[in-house]
Amino acid sequence: MLIFDFSKESDLTNWTVVDDVVMGGRSDGLFEINDSGHGLFHGTVSLENNGGFSSVRYRFDQIDITGYTKLLLRLKGDGKRYQFRVKTNAYDRHSYIYHFETTHDWQTIEVPLSEMKPGFRGRSLDIPNYQGKLLEEIAFLIGNKRSEAFQLEIATISLQ
Repeated sequence: MLIFDFSKESDLTNWTVVDDVVMGGRSDGLFEINDSGHGLFHGTVSLENNGGFSSVRYRFDQIDITGYTKLLLRLKGDGKRYQFRVKTNAYDRHSYIYHFETTHDWQTIEVPLSEMKPGFRGRSLDIPNYQGKLLEEIAFLIGNKRSEAFQLEIATISLQ
């Protein structure tokens, strides 16, 4: 099941950048379509004013993903560590999180749904891992506890 396939004509209306500025930080993330027709999440993470993260999220009508076991992320990174996050309901406070490392080449990251761990504001929660039944929001986040520029190019996001 395809969740998003980026192209030069992609509508980014339901994609939203959320930086630490919501808490007084100074990070600055941007999300746009690049010349190759891929989603490009880039910017800088700043530790000023207790900041330290930038994210981009995509909200959509809730879908039933029963029977799927993993997400496939086709992307090209910058050698940094990122988080992929999902929510069953967009208004849940917590997310289910999977960390992944990028290279400077195109790669397909396999995210086993059952290995996505619950978290809220950088803390682990004592509830079960993601059950993989309903999905209403996905997100990419960078927050490596250091000031840094980042760039993540995304081609497709799908379920398998």
